[in-house]
Amino acid sequence: MTHIEQRRRSVLWSPERRRTTAGLLLVITLLAFESMGVATAMPTMVADLDGGALYSWPFTAFLVASVAATVLSGRVCDRRGPTWSLLSGPWFFLAGLVVAGTAPTMTMLLVGRALQGFGTGTLMVATSLLIALVYDDRERPVIYAANAAAWVLPAIVGPSIAGLVTETVGWRWVFLGLIPLLLLGMGLLVPVVRGLPEHTPDPAGRRAGIPSAVAAALATAALMWAAQHPSAIALAYGGVAFVVVAVSLRRLLPTGTLTGRSGLPTVVLCRALLAGAFAGFESYLPLTLSQVHGYSPALAGLPLTVGALSWSAASAFQGRNPDWSRSALLRAAFVFVAVGLVLFAVVAWSGAPGWVAFAASACGGAGMGLGMPSLSVLLLRLSPVAERGFNTSAMQLGDWITSALTIGAGGVLLGVLGGAREPSAAVAVLAVTLATVSVLGVVLAARGLGADTVSSVSSASSVTVRDRP
Repeated sequence: MTHIEQRRRSVLWSPERRRTTAGLLLVITLLAFESMGVATAMPTMVADLDGGALYSWPFTAFLVASVAATVLSGRVCDRRGPTWSLLSGPWFFLAGLVVAGTAPTMTMLLVGRALQGFGTGTLMVATSLLIALVYDDRERPVIYAANAAAWVLPAIVGPSIAGLVTETVGWRWVFLGLIPLLLLGMGLLVPVVRGLPEHTPDPAGRRAGIPSAVAAALATAALMWAAQHPSAIALAYGGVAFVVVAVSLRRLLPTGTLTGRSGLPTVVLCRALLAGAFAGFESYLPLTLSQVHGYSPALAGLPLTVGALSWSAASAFQGRNPDWSRSALLRAAFVFVAVGLVLFAVVAWSGAPGWVAFAASACGGAGMGLGMPSLSVLLLRLSPVAERGFNTSAMQLGDWITSALTIGAGGVLLGVLGGAREPSAAVAVLAVTLATVSVLGVVLAARGLGADTVSSVSSASSVTVRDRP
C-alpha cells in the first residue's frame, strides 16, 4: 500500500480524527432519521392532536426556525468560532425532541418543531466550520462522502422504522427514541470542541441580520401560498412577498450571487440551482408514478432509495479522487441532474415504461453526489476564514429558498394543468424547466469557476487542528 493510499484511509479513523468523525456522522445520521421519520409519522400525530387544519405548519415552523438559526449561527461562528454553535445546537435539538415528543396540543408540537429547526440550522453551519478546521483541503472530499453515506441508512429504513414505531408504541417515540443517541453524539463532540484553537474575529467580516432571514423564510411561504391560491388579494400580498424575498436575499447572500459573479457568488448560486432542481424532481416523482403508472405507495417511493444509493456512491467516488477539478465535477453534476430531469419528463408520459424512473433517480442522485461535496470544498477554498460562517449560512439559505420555490412552482403547475390526479402535463413542464436550469448551471460553473479561480486560494484552507488524545 502506497503512502498516499494509507493517508486517505486514515483521514476519517486515525487516532486524532476518529472522535471528530464519529461525532459528526452520528449527529448527521440522527438529523437524517428525524427528518425521514417526522414526514412518515406526521399524519398520525396531527390527527391525534386534532390539528388537521394546521397540517403544513410543523414543516413551516421547522423551516422558518432553521433559516433564522442558520444565519445566526453563521454570524456567531464568524465572531466567536464554531464552539458556541457546536455546543448549543444539540441542546436546542434535544429540547425540541422532548417538547414534541410530550406535546399535549398542536401548539406545543409546533414549538417543538421550531426548536428542532433551530438546532438543525445551528448545527448545519457549525459542522461545516468544524470540517474546515479539522480536515485539510484534500481530506474534505472524504468526510463529505462520509456525510452523504450517513444519509443513506435513514433514507432506506427511516420511513419504515418510523411507521413501525408509530403503529406499535406511538408517534411520540419517533422523537423521544432519538434522545439517547443524540446524547452520545454530544458526548463525542464536546472533547473535540475543547481542542479547537481560539478564534480571532475579523471586524471587517460580513454580517447578516436575523430579521432578514426570518423575513425571507416567511415571505417565501407567503409567496408559495399566494401562487397556489390565486385571487386578487393573493396577487397583492404575493407581490409584496416577492419583493421582501429579493431584498432579504441581497443582504443574506454574498454580493453578486444573484447576478452570477465569478468565484464565491457563483458557488452559492450553483448550490441553489442544483438543490432546487433536485428538490422538484424528488418531490413529484412518487406522485407521477402512483397517478400516471399506477404504482403502489411503497413502490412509488423506491426510486428515491435508488437515488440515495446513487448519491452516496458518487460522493464516495469523488472522495477517492480529491485532486480532481471541483469545477469539472460540478459541471458533470449538473449534466447528470439534467439527464435525470429529462428522463423524469419521459416518465410523465403514460406510455413510457415505469422503470425509466429508476434510471432518472440514479442519474439525479449521481449528480448530487458529485456536486454537493464539490460545492462545499469550493466554498471553503474561496471563503476568507473570518467569513466562512456567513458564506456557509448563505449557501444553506439559498438551498432552502430555491427548494421551497421549486416545490411551490410544481404545486402551481398542478393547479393550472390538471391537478394531482392527472399530473402528466404539469410534471412534464416542471421537469423540462428544471432541466433547463441545470444546463444553465453547467454554463455558470464553466464561466465562473475556472481552474485558476479555485487554485489560487486553495492553499489558504490547508491549516487544520487535531483532536486532543
